[in-house]
Amino acid sequence: MELNANFDRRAAVHADQEPWIASPMKGVDRRMLDRVGGEVARATTIVRYAPGSAFSAHTHTGGEEYLVLDGVFQDEHGDFPVGTYVRNPPTSSHTPSSAPGATIFVKLWQFDMEDRQQVTIDTNREPPRPVGGGVSEIPLFEDARERVRIELWEPGAEISIAAHDGFEALVIKGSFVEGGETFQANSWLRLPPGSPLKAVAGEAGARLWVKSGHLAEPQTAPQIGD
Repeated sequence: MELNANFDRRAAVHADQEPWIASPMKGVDRRMLDRVGGEVARATTIVRYAPGSAFSAHTHTGGEEYLVLDGVFQDEHGDFPVGTYVRNPPTSSHTPSSAPGATIFVKLWQFDMEDRQQVTIDTNREPPRPVGGGVSEIPLFEDARERVRIELWEPGAEISIAAHDGFEALVIKGSFVEGGETFQANSWLRLPPGSPLKAVAGEAGARLWVKSGHLAEPQTAPQIGD
Protein backbone atom coordinates (compact mmCIF):
# COMPACT_ATOMS: atom_id res chain seq x y z
CA MET A 1 0.00 0.00 0.00
CA GLU A 2 1.18 3.51 -0.77
CA LEU A 3 -0.30 6.67 0.76
CA ASN A 4 1.45 10.03 0.50
CA ALA A 5 4.45 7.93 -0.50
CA ASN A 6 6.16 10.52 -2.72
CA PHE A 7 8.51 12.16 -0.25
CA ASP A 8 9.56 14.74 -2.84
CA ARG A 9 6.12 16.36 -2.62
CA ARG A 10 4.19 18.30 0.02
CA ALA A 11 1.61 16.19 1.84
CA ALA A 12 -1.21 17.29 4.13
CA VAL A 13 -3.98 15.41 5.92
CA HIS A 14 -6.72 16.85 8.13
CA ALA A 15 -7.21 13.70 10.16
CA ASP A 16 -10.43 14.76 11.89
CA GLN A 17 -12.07 14.79 8.45
CA GLU A 18 -10.93 11.25 7.64
CA PRO A 19 -12.82 8.04 8.51
CA TRP A 20 -11.48 5.57 11.03
CA ILE A 21 -10.32 2.32 9.42
CA ALA A 22 -10.42 -0.91 11.41
CA SER A 23 -7.07 -2.59 12.07
CA PRO A 24 -6.63 -6.37 12.26
CA MET A 25 -7.15 -6.09 16.04
CA LYS A 26 -10.70 -5.59 17.36
CA GLY A 27 -11.23 -2.19 18.94
CA VAL A 28 -8.14 -0.64 17.34
CA ASP A 29 -8.83 1.80 14.48
CA ARG A 30 -6.53 3.93 12.33
CA ARG A 31 -6.34 7.11 10.33
CA MET A 32 -3.39 6.76 7.98
CA LEU A 33 -1.27 9.81 7.16
CA ASP A 34 1.49 8.21 5.11
CA ARG A 35 2.33 4.59 4.42
CA VAL A 36 4.74 2.54 2.32
CA GLY A 37 4.17 -1.20 2.65
CA GLY A 38 1.49 -3.61 3.86
CA GLU A 39 0.83 -4.53 7.50
CA VAL A 40 4.61 -4.28 7.92
CA ALA A 41 5.14 -0.71 6.73
CA ARG A 42 7.02 2.54 7.02
CA ALA A 43 3.99 4.34 8.37
CA THR A 44 2.70 7.48 10.04
CA THR A 45 -0.72 6.96 11.61
CA ILE A 46 -3.19 8.18 14.21
CA VAL A 47 -4.39 5.10 16.12
CA ARG A 48 -7.43 4.89 18.40
CA TYR A 49 -7.75 2.23 21.09
CA ALA A 50 -11.30 1.67 22.35
CA PRO A 51 -11.62 1.24 26.13
CA GLY A 52 -10.46 -2.24 27.09
CA SER A 53 -8.81 -2.94 23.74
CA ALA A 54 -5.37 -4.46 23.25
CA PHE A 55 -2.92 -5.29 20.50
CA SER A 56 -1.00 -8.54 20.39
CA ALA A 57 2.61 -8.67 21.63
CA HIS A 58 5.07 -7.66 18.93
CA THR A 59 8.66 -6.64 18.28
CA HIS A 60 9.45 -3.28 16.68
CA THR A 61 12.10 -4.44 14.26
CA GLY A 62 12.16 -0.98 12.69
CA GLY A 63 11.36 1.03 15.82
CA GLU A 64 8.24 2.82 17.03
CA GLU A 65 7.78 6.46 18.01
CA TYR A 66 4.53 7.82 19.44
CA LEU A 67 2.84 10.74 21.17
CA VAL A 68 -0.28 10.18 23.27
CA LEU A 69 -3.03 12.54 22.06
CA ASP A 70 -5.94 11.40 24.23
CA GLY A 71 -6.64 8.99 27.08
CA VAL A 72 -4.02 6.70 28.62
CA PHE A 73 -1.91 4.35 26.52
CA GLN A 74 -0.56 1.30 28.35
CA ASP A 75 1.82 -1.63 28.05
CA GLU A 76 3.77 -3.86 30.43
CA HIS A 77 6.24 -1.02 30.98
CA GLY A 78 3.73 1.47 32.38
CA ASP A 79 0.88 3.91 31.81
CA PHE A 80 1.37 6.80 29.39
CA PRO A 81 -1.10 9.71 29.72
CA VAL A 82 -1.85 12.52 27.28
CA GLY A 83 1.31 14.34 26.24
CA THR A 84 3.70 11.43 26.74
CA TYR A 85 6.31 11.01 23.99
CA VAL A 86 7.92 7.58 23.62
CA ARG A 87 10.61 6.09 21.39
CA ASN A 88 10.79 2.30 21.36
CA PRO A 89 13.96 1.60 19.34
CA PRO A 90 14.56 -1.21 16.84
CA THR A 91 14.44 -4.70 18.44
CA SER A 92 12.24 -3.47 21.35
CA SER A 93 8.94 -5.23 22.06
CA HIS A 94 5.75 -4.70 24.03
CA THR A 95 2.07 -5.62 24.37
CA PRO A 96 0.06 -2.39 23.99
CA SER A 97 -3.40 -1.84 25.41
CA SER A 98 -5.64 0.80 26.96
CA ALA A 99 -8.15 0.14 29.73
CA PRO A 100 -9.68 3.66 29.56
CA GLY A 101 -9.10 4.13 25.81
CA ALA A 102 -6.43 6.18 24.05
CA THR A 103 -5.48 7.89 20.82
CA ILE A 104 -1.83 8.06 19.72
CA PHE A 105 0.14 9.55 16.85
CA VAL A 106 2.61 6.84 15.86
CA LYS A 107 5.49 6.42 13.41
CA LEU A 108 6.89 2.99 12.48
CA TRP A 109 10.07 1.95 10.66
CA GLN A 110 11.58 5.44 10.67
CA PHE A 111 14.62 4.87 12.93
CA ASP A 112 18.33 4.54 12.44
CA MET A 113 18.56 0.74 12.63
CA GLU A 114 21.48 1.02 15.07
CA ASP A 115 19.52 3.24 17.48
CA ARG A 116 18.92 1.54 20.84
CA GLN A 117 17.96 4.60 22.90
CA GLN A 118 14.69 4.30 24.81
CA VAL A 119 12.98 7.67 25.39
CA THR A 120 9.96 8.54 27.54
CA ILE A 121 9.09 12.21 28.14
CA ASP A 122 5.97 13.72 29.70
CA THR A 123 5.82 16.83 27.53
CA ASN A 124 3.25 18.45 29.84
CA ARG A 125 5.85 18.56 32.63
CA GLU A 126 8.68 20.01 30.55
CA PRO A 127 9.09 23.81 30.42
CA PRO A 128 9.45 25.20 26.88
CA ARG A 129 12.63 27.04 25.90
CA PRO A 130 12.33 30.27 23.90
CA VAL A 131 14.11 30.06 20.55
CA GLY A 132 13.02 33.42 19.09
CA GLY A 133 10.54 34.72 16.56
CA GLY A 134 7.54 33.87 18.71
CA VAL A 135 8.58 30.22 19.01
CA SER A 136 9.40 28.12 22.08
CA GLU A 137 10.26 24.43 22.06
CA ILE A 138 10.52 21.31 24.19
CA PRO A 139 13.34 19.13 22.82
CA LEU A 140 12.43 15.45 22.57
CA PHE A 141 15.18 13.76 20.56
CA GLU A 142 18.11 14.60 18.31
CA ASP A 143 20.72 12.58 16.45
CA ALA A 144 22.69 12.95 13.22
CA ARG A 145 19.63 12.32 11.05
CA GLU A 146 16.68 14.03 12.74
CA ARG A 147 15.47 16.44 15.40
CA VAL A 148 12.15 16.04 17.23
CA ARG A 149 10.46 18.57 19.51
CA ILE A 150 7.24 20.15 20.68
CA GLU A 151 6.97 23.69 19.31
CA LEU A 152 4.76 26.43 20.74
CA TRP A 153 3.91 29.27 18.36
CA GLU A 154 2.63 32.53 19.79
CA PRO A 155 -0.61 33.97 18.33
CA GLY A 156 0.06 35.48 14.93
CA ALA A 157 3.71 34.37 14.86
CA GLU A 158 5.14 34.28 11.35
CA ILE A 159 7.24 31.14 10.91
CA SER A 160 9.79 30.87 8.13
CA ILE A 161 12.32 28.10 7.51
CA ALA A 162 14.21 28.53 4.25
CA ALA A 163 16.24 25.33 4.17
CA HIS A 164 15.77 21.91 5.77
CA ASP A 165 16.09 18.19 5.01
CA GLY A 166 12.41 17.52 5.55
CA PHE A 167 9.82 19.06 7.87
CA GLU A 168 6.82 17.37 9.46
CA ALA A 169 4.27 18.68 11.97
CA LEU A 170 1.12 17.51 13.74
CA VAL A 171 -1.09 20.13 15.38
CA ILE A 172 -1.82 19.24 19.00
CA LYS A 173 -3.87 22.36 19.74
CA GLY A 174 -4.44 25.75 18.17
CA SER A 175 -3.94 26.34 14.46
CA PHE A 176 -1.76 27.77 11.71
CA VAL A 177 -2.06 28.65 8.04
CA GLU A 178 0.42 27.37 5.43
CA GLY A 179 0.02 27.52 1.68
CA GLY A 180 -3.43 29.05 2.10
CA GLU A 181 -4.54 25.96 4.05
CA THR A 182 -5.63 26.02 7.70
CA PHE A 183 -4.22 23.34 9.98
CA GLN A 184 -6.10 22.68 13.22
CA ALA A 185 -5.88 19.98 15.90
CA ASN A 186 -4.90 16.61 14.38
CA SER A 187 -3.95 18.18 11.05
CA TRP A 188 -0.64 16.93 9.65
CA LEU A 189 1.82 18.55 7.25
CA ARG A 190 4.95 17.13 5.60
CA LEU A 191 7.31 19.18 3.43
CA PRO A 192 10.08 17.68 1.29
CA PRO A 193 13.73 18.68 1.66
CA GLY A 194 14.37 22.19 0.39
CA SER A 195 10.71 23.25 0.36
CA PRO A 196 10.52 26.46 2.43
CA LEU A 197 8.11 26.61 5.35
CA LYS A 198 6.07 29.80 5.54
CA ALA A 199 3.32 29.66 8.14
CA VAL A 200 1.33 31.98 10.38
CA ALA A 201 0.01 30.88 13.76
CA GLY A 202 -3.69 31.33 14.48
CA GLU A 203 -5.23 33.75 16.97
CA ALA A 204 -4.82 31.22 19.80
CA GLY A 205 -1.31 30.24 18.76
CA ALA A 206 -0.37 26.62 18.14
CA ARG A 207 1.21 23.67 19.91
CA LEU A 208 2.82 21.22 17.49
CA TRP A 209 4.80 18.01 17.41
CA VAL A 210 7.61 18.69 14.92
CA LYS A 211 10.28 16.57 13.24
CA SER A 212 12.90 17.83 10.80
CA GLY A 213 15.95 16.58 8.93
CA HIS A 214 14.56 13.06 8.57
CA LEU A 215 13.87 13.01 4.82
CA ALA A 216 17.42 13.55 3.56
CA GLU A 217 17.65 9.88 2.55
CA PRO A 218 15.17 7.95 0.34
CA GLN A 219 12.23 6.53 2.30
CA THR A 220 11.43 2.91 1.45
CA ALA A 221 9.18 0.10 2.62
CA PRO A 222 10.67 -2.46 5.01
CA GLN A 223 11.48 -5.84 3.57
CA ILE A 224 8.88 -8.45 4.47
CA GLY A 225 10.28 -10.69 7.16
CA ASP A 226 12.58 -8.01 8.59
